[in-house]
Amino acid sequence: MIQKRIAQWAMMAVAVPLAAGGARRLSRTLEARRGPTGISRLLTKGADMLRPQKAKRRRFF
Repeated sequence: MIQKRIAQWAMMAVAVPLAAGGARRLSRTLEARRGPTGISRLLTKGADMLRPQKAKRRRFF
């Protein structure tokens, strides 16, 4: 049971950031070759959803 949790944590800690980075890199490559397209925008939005580039600022008051 604990091994399953460790495997899930490893998946979230390693695979998700790699997938976001790969989508972002593919999007930039497509935009460099063909200009902005719907697919490149979709890849960028997906990468932003998985792992945003900018940390949102928290307001405490």
